Amino acid sequence: MPLPKEHRYTLADALTWEEQERIELIDGAAVMMAPPSRVHQEIAAELTRQIGNYLDGKKCRVYPAPFAVRLFEKAHDRPEDVDTLVEPDLSVVCDPGKLDDLGCKGAPDLVIEILSPSTQRHDRLTKYNLYERAGVAEYWIVSPEERTVQVSLLSGGRYRVAELYTPQDIAKVHVLDGCFVELSKVFPTE
Repeated sequence: MPLPKEHRYTLADALTWEEQERIELIDGAAVMMAPPSRVHQEIAAELTRQIGNYLDGKKCRVYPAPFAVRLFEKAHDRPEDVDTLVEPDLSVVCDPGKLDDLGCKGAPDLVIEILSPSTQRHDRLTKYNLYERAGVAEYWIVSPEERTVQVSLLSGGRYRVAELYTPQDIAKVHVLDGCFVELSKVFPTE
């Protein structure tokens, strides 16, 4: 839910906020994030485990939230210049030059968002458009309720939905050659 906008918030403001507060900045507007559910965290942990195991010994890294991604930050930007800061549920970054002590400056190669009732619209619309505009090559939207993974790939500056996976599928990670995710382990039967 957006905070009352008294002014345009920036990374400089965010660096002064309490560490336990989960707030994203979208074009200068602060958006509070609710704590994730247990199921959300189990899905995030399994995705992190599978992708992390694949990346062992490789240059790419997977980062679970909280991990600050400054999608549009340029090398010369000061914290006062950065007005978009998101915390994807998982980010895969293959360019070590994009990493710093705060997180990632620029677009990760892969972003995964896990839907919750409070973030569904935000993840499907706002973040979808942000990630597309920033040049995130692959965007997964994971729905715990529907037990699906929607994979969108960037082509010509626009996303196209490439696949819609269900629990019995093995999902291909397009930006990581040879990486596949067993969705039966992501969405186990109760």
